Amino acid sequence: MILKQIGDNANQVLPHQLLMFWLKEYQRPNDKINHLKAQGYLESIKKGLYFAGPQLTDIKPDRMLVANHILGPSYVSLESALSFYGFIPERVYEVSSMTTKAPRSFDTKLGRFTYYRLPLPYYSFGLRMIHLPSEQHAVIASPEKALCDKIISTAGILFRSTKNAYGFFVESMRIDEAALKGLDTEMMKKWLSDSPKRESLLMTIKMIEQL
Repeated sequence: MILKQIGDNANQVLPHQLLMFWLKEYQRPNDKINHLKAQGYLESIKKGLYFAGPQLTDIKPDRMLVANHILGPSYVSLESALSFYGFIPERVYEVSSMTTKAPRSFDTKLGRFTYYRLPLPYYSFGLRMIHLPSEQHAVIASPEKALCDKIISTAGILFRSTKNAYGFFVESMRIDEAALKGLDTEMMKKWLSDSPKRESLLMTIKMIEQL
């Protein structure tokens, strides 16, 4: 029964509490969990989080969903979000997220997950709940927020002019001008009063509006 439950939820992250519920008839459920891991029916993401192992299925949960679960509160952003929206040409192997907690990184069997700290209330702006191909949902930054987060979270970035902003996003990150033109700069302006690096964000907004 437990193997069917795990297999039927192969595209999901399986918290320890859920496994304990499935194993409530067992006298030593934690021993059973360790046995399932040893046999390859369960894989551990980190302490308290699992997914279906290779002995059951090749299906794995979407990494954006996994990122939301590893550390909360958090949302996917930076290059991971920009790649999802097609703003940057490179495939991204590390999933980058923002959190209100201390910055951390996790190396797991599903890849590397990195979290950068943001202050409130700025953290809560520009978030979307997206529908994943796996029929799950994940919280991800809007393209506008991912762009702003990139400025704020990257050490040494300080735009004194629109030329600086253009050089960074168009020439260095290779974001297409047409994609930038489609961004909602009026929404971005509403975040400025509560944003770190306001001058750099303002120069970015002006650069976009001049395209």
